[in-house]
Amino acid sequence: MLQSLYVRIQDHLRGTISSGELGPGDRLPSENTLARKFQTTRSTVRQALARLDFEGLIHRQAGLGTFV
Repeated sequence: MLQSLYVRIQDHLRGTISSGELGPGDRLPSENTLARKFQTTRSTVRQALARLDFEGLIHRQAGLGTFV
């Protein structure tokens, strides 16, 4: 079964966090950077980030970015 792209983005970010590549307080790549990397729209990236934020894995600060 094909996974939704936003789920693949979530899984990628979870992996970078769980591997220690990104740690507490580290800034995630921008929405634009992630959209280019996954060849998708910022809307899809925002959906993935919103779910990770809801889970408490990341937090978003308007004008500053998204952090672990």
